[in-house]
Amino acid sequence: MRANRPLRVVLAEDSVLLREGLIGLLTRCGHEVVAAVGDAEALLVAVAEHAPDIVVTDVRMPPGFQDEGLHAAVRLREKQPALPVLVLSQYVQRAYASELLDSGDGSGVGYLLKDRVGQVEEFVDALSEVADGGTVVDPEVVRQLLRRRRDPLARLTPREREVLALIAQGKSNGAIARELVVSEAAVGKHIGSILTKLDLPPADETHRRVLAVLAFLRA
Repeated sequence: MRANRPLRVVLAEDSVLLREGLIGLLTRCGHEVVAAVGDAEALLVAVAEHAPDIVVTDVRMPPGFQDEGLHAAVRLREKQPALPVLVLSQYVQRAYASELLDSGDGSGVGYLLKDRVGQVEEFVDALSEVADGGTVVDPEVVRQLLRRRRDPLARLTPREREVLALIAQGKSNGAIARELVVSEAAVGKHIGSILTKLDLPPADETHRRVLAVLAFLRA
């Protein structure tokens, strides 16, 4: 269940125009941007200084404009595994998504394409989901990864793959049921089958769902 609460956000984005736009959007939605920076080193400093509820960062930032933002996010998660991080990327980069989702304990992370920011409700929902410990992956990333699926997902039925893809997007059982036009009980059975077929270790269902998403992205 997502908490409708104001969040203290550290934002890292080198584009001044997009950075200011995100500050305005987050502020209008009731959140507080405690720091807005333009490079990875400043991001690390800002997080240490402000102890935010969530970090929102671009992948590519100065000085090299490669993956400095992502590496900073992974470093932050190594030091603070429970720190929620939402990464924004211009393009689908499978390796980036996998590296981020492998950081920490796999919870409280999100990977969205920047186009998703324009869909305000979806972006704000993703922010809240990640802040509350959820895992959110952009639907376009999921679609591209689906075209490359190999084991361990080969054992899943087409319907189970659909369900797993929707889990990777951060959707609840109820939301999955509505999208697939089936009952929540049917969704629960599919999820149980997925977890069994992926040979995931015993754990609470939330953690096993995260492990399932990680298996989905690594395959």
